[in-house]
Amino acid sequence: MSNNATSAPRIVVGLDGSEPSKAALRLAADQAALTGGVVDAILAWEFPTNWYGLAPPTDTKAADYQEQARRLLDQVIDEVLGAERTVEIRPRSAQGHPAAVLLEAAVGARLLVVGNRGHGGFSEALLGSVSQHCVQHAPCPVVVVRGPSHHES
Repeated sequence: MSNNATSAPRIVVGLDGSEPSKAALRLAADQAALTGGVVDAILAWEFPTNWYGLAPPTDTKAADYQEQARRLLDQVIDEVLGAERTVEIRPRSAQGHPAAVLLEAAVGARLLVVGNRGHGGFSEALLGSVSQHCVQHAPCPVVVVRGPSHHES
């Protein structure tokens, strides 16, 4: 029997602070509570891109971006789940494109949960580029969660 059979099911959730990602965290935590699982809450970050061939004006180092990402991640988890958590949440911030970071984290996971679109891209798109890529390439089942809409009653 493998070690995976005795360990808690792992659910990976992608966070970026957007409403759809917050809804994804709620669903991941609820699913973990139902299955006795743990949640790996992942926030990916990248260095700012070049501006028209010039480097952006910043002296920020990778450790500074990592720390800012971790603070945002902790803040979002606290906002969504509060202090009283019924499941284990393992926060992790990582450098890289969000889709690549999430796909790597999903290896061996029971489930990957993402919001339908986050910060960036076209807000009218049915799925954002990250969620679309995860649906097409994930090594485990994927749930795409819609965030609250102003058009719903």
